Amino acid sequence: MPYIQRIENCFAEALGGHGLTRAHYDALLTATAPALQKLRAQHDDGSLPLLRLPAARDDLAALTGIVADHRRRFGEVVVLGTGGSSLGGQTLCALADAGFGPRPGAPRLRFVDNVDPHTIDLLTERLDLARTGFIVISKSGSTAETLTQFFACFAAVRKRVGADVAEHFLAITEPADNGLRRLAGRHGIALLDHDPKVGGRYSALSLVGLLPAMIAGLDAAAVRDGAAAVLAPVLAGAKPQDVAPAIGAALSVGLDRHAGASGSVLMPYIDRLAYFGLWYRQLWAESLGKQGKGTTPINALGTVDQHSQLQLYLDGPRDKMFTVVMLDCAGAGARVDPALAEEASLAYIAGRTVGDLMDAEQRATAATLVRNGRPTRVLHLARLDERAMGALMMHYMLETIIAAHLLGVDPFDQPSVEEGKVLTRKYLAESAGASS
Repeated sequence: MPYIQRIENCFAEALGGHGLTRAHYDALLTATAPALQKLRAQHDDGSLPLLRLPAARDDLAALTGIVADHRRRFGEVVVLGTGGSSLGGQTLCALADAGFGPRPGAPRLRFVDNVDPHTIDLLTERLDLARTGFIVISKSGSTAETLTQFFACFAAVRKRVGADVAEHFLAITEPADNGLRRLAGRHGIALLDHDPKVGGRYSALSLVGLLPAMIAGLDAAAVRDGAAAVLAPVLAGAKPQDVAPAIGAALSVGLDRHAGASGSVLMPYIDRLAYFGLWYRQLWAESLGKQGKGTTPINALGTVDQHSQLQLYLDGPRDKMFTVVMLDCAGAGARVDPALAEEASLAYIAGRTVGDLMDAEQRATAATLVRNGRPTRVLHLARLDERAMGALMMHYMLETIIAAHLLGVDPFDQPSVEEGKVLTRKYLAESAGASS
């Protein structure tokens, strides 16, 4: 397994009254068994295609030509989408580009997931549009934000390159009659099918997340290998106590139900996992926040939030559980020259590496949370690579689905989101009428 999950500091014997009792935990863990059985059945009959993705390879082979073409023709590739159509790709691509440019031979991947006109204007003004490709992702084909992004970028590229504009665009949408598919057909834009049974926030292991990752130079098969390692015990019929996501689900629901932990803080000490925190936040909130149920996901990042949020976490309301994601990093990175850290007050840093400091800080934060009676789970990584990222993503997708079973909600719908969409269309119609 690419990670180790440690939960001992979430229980009453470690935290007193602020922890989960073993009796409550054992009861919830036992209650996950039907969810695991259902997942196995859904894998076997193909009714939840997400579960077939870790073993699939043919679809990746079919993308290799598209990947090579984008890497050859473009210096920039812009992914237009929002929510799950964007966050999975951003999470994966952070492994290839930590903010200092792409890997050799790869274009720079940019993700536009909002409709701030300032951002889109800058994008179309400052990028070399003749050397820029666009991947437009909307599962439904009717996402207003994505279509508006597309219209703005398509017009700008057409102005720059003329009749060759379609060669700069690729659309991903479900194989049904929808707005994006009709637009692609009308303008001669290449199309790829989005599996209609793979929801957007669960689509990171599909072409939605893996096509950008492959363009960025990542090993998509290794991502799926990591996911397969997490899924394997479920498919093998393992008992709940041997399934890490089932353990996590029982822990989260139990701490909420019996210890008042209505918030769930995910705090990696790894810059490359910053987008992972955002991806988790959408997955958990949109899947579980229904019928007055669910816990509030909070993304944090060490050491940034160690110096901003930790005061609240330690001395504020006792209403959160914490997951600290740690990496084996001792000895890694630049070493502090003792001659530069010659002051007596800096002796503890002299001769140590940057990784030594990060290792000490992540362990100290977890220990401090526990000492202050805060339920703290640790996910420990020996390394962060494609396999580890795939494992983390599959862990949280399964943990979310299993937690939904314990809560009695559907993890795949989002009924309340539709109200805002209806009002958006109403306001646009009203403003159009007022200006005419």
